[in-house]
Amino acid sequence: MPIAVEQIHTKIAELEARIADLRIAERELQALDRISARQTKAAPAPKAKRKPGPKAKQKSALKPKSQKAASSQTQPRQTIGAAITEVLGQHGPLPAAEIAERIKATGREINNRTVSFALQALKKRGLAKNTDGKWTAAKGRGRQARSLPGASVPEIAAAA
Repeated sequence: MPIAVEQIHTKIAELEARIADLRIAERELQALDRISARQTKAAPAPKAKRKPGPKAKQKSALKPKSQKAASSQTQPRQTIGAAITEVLGQHGPLPAAEIAERIKATGREINNRTVSFALQALKKRGLAKNTDGKWTAAKGRGRQARSLPGASVPEIAAAA
């Protein structure tokens, strides 16, 4: 019987040693968790959402930092509508696909779909019109000279 009791005591001692090892391992894991929790940063504040095209992301990623800084100091980029009206003003009536090609030739990443949507928006605003599949810029909204009753053309020009 004393042998059985001694065996039980040795088993208890072995188990207590294992428990002590497990407690040490647990403390080490908790310490590692605390360190990793300190190293992680809080999420940054949400930024204003912009929807650049997928190619615009690639292009900006390839620019060196000095060019990025220089381009941010220059004037803001021209809007699509302004670019379209400029192309139409320079080249006259064009189909949407050719407008997109001419804008691409200036170095701007744009596709036919974007140009089409912009042309529709310009059309709604009365700044562009479509005739036989070709888009033209609407005439300027400049103030027209009023005709004076009984005045001839030279007199109207002199009055202006």
